[in-house]
Amino acid sequence: MSRGFWKKRSLRVRDDQQTKAAELTLRQSIYPIALVTVLFFLWGFSYGLLDTLNKHFQNTLNINKARSSGLQVAYFGAYPLASLGHAAWLLRHFGYRAVFIWGLFLYGVGALLAIPAIIKHSFPGFCVCIFIIGNGLGSLETAANPYIAVCGPPKYSEIRSNLAQAFNGIGTVVAPVLGSYVFFNFDEETALENVQWVYLAIACFVFILAVVFFFSSIPEITDADMAFQASESHAGAEDLPLRKQYRLFHASFAQFCYTGAQVAIASYFINYVTETRANTDSALGSKFLAGAQACFAIGRFGGAALMNFVKPRMVFGVFLTMATVFIAPAITQHGNTGLSLLFVVMLFESICFPTIVALGMRGLGRHTKKGSGFLVGGVFGGACVPPLMGVAADRHGTGLSMVVPLCFFVAAWTYALAVNFVPWYRNTIDAFSETDVGARSLDRQDEVLAEAAMVTGEKPEAVNMEKV
Repeated sequence: MSRGFWKKRSLRVRDDQQTKAAELTLRQSIYPIALVTVLFFLWGFSYGLLDTLNKHFQNTLNINKARSSGLQVAYFGAYPLASLGHAAWLLRHFGYRAVFIWGLFLYGVGALLAIPAIIKHSFPGFCVCIFIIGNGLGSLETAANPYIAVCGPPKYSEIRSNLAQAFNGIGTVVAPVLGSYVFFNFDEETALENVQWVYLAIACFVFILAVVFFFSSIPEITDADMAFQASESHAGAEDLPLRKQYRLFHASFAQFCYTGAQVAIASYFINYVTETRANTDSALGSKFLAGAQACFAIGRFGGAALMNFVKPRMVFGVFLTMATVFIAPAITQHGNTGLSLLFVVMLFESICFPTIVALGMRGLGRHTKKGSGFLVGGVFGGACVPPLMGVAADRHGTGLSMVVPLCFFVAAWTYALAVNFVPWYRNTIDAFSETDVGARSLDRQDEVLAEAAMVTGEKPEAVNMEKV
């Protein structure tokens, strides 16, 4: 292979140079967004698998709810180490593609190491493997969330984020369904053996995907590109140092509280329905969890569609408010009523995480890559809230323990109020929603193609833009 081929595969990108990625059109962003969206499915599947394994290990290893939350602590505890540590360093010094490959490598290594831990029935060993996987997925989220948000016209940022995250939701549906059939319908030894095969398949797939990313040519988006977008939208008038980006820190706090509540609810969903609903075993509970995750995925597709007509900040405010309202009665309502309430809560949770990321990055300009690390680091809430809920569930029952995520939803709600009612927040967000960067380029490109088609007599889509 030629030297030029390997030069194009270089993973290092200069952050101080503006590239064509600053004005990517919708058409130009389709391939990179499609490729990165595969990553969203991957960590959705891994997250859904984790919630199922939480209950599975309570049954097979005879551990209590508080100890089983060690899986969530290991998984989400790795996120700030990645998003503010090694992944953040790679993102600043190399680029998005390098972080994608690094994250997939860590994910694959953790999946392979999980197999001997499962064979030895070592819950601490498996938690270590989940910590490695969490570092890999934390790396992927550190790069993928901001990449989706900035890859294409800024005015469609929240829509792109929620569409990509909808495939994350599909992954969270597939995992519990798989778990209900391969984890709970067999004896303990066979079920643990099935877990090994699942992680072997994951490892093979992510290593192949890492190779695909290495050979793919996807646009790299630099700090200079983001500074250009901020200046074009007139949202970057205050070029403040990172330590004074207070909107970013509020968004990160909201992400911590919201993610903690979301993860806690999903982690103890099966416990909730088996304790509060008559004649419900773990296998049926896992299927109910898959149904709730399906509502979650539907909410993301529906929310993304709604954002075409209503400002994303308003959709976010309504959805988080509804999630908070419906989790409250689930504390005391049991049976089918309590189950239905959790379905509704997960429907309204759907768009919150990606929308907080997209809104929190508004106006960061040259601080976008660093800022995304704080927003993804907020996922650490998923390591802190489930243990609190686990302790409450062991002492007072899973139903009453729903008061824990309720409190964290209320704390996250402060950000939803700020982006809708505080001008300093609202004006910056709306400036990006109204800019025509990228969208303007698309209109001009269509005009050029149409003019060329009139000259050549061909259809516009048949005209080669490079020749024009």
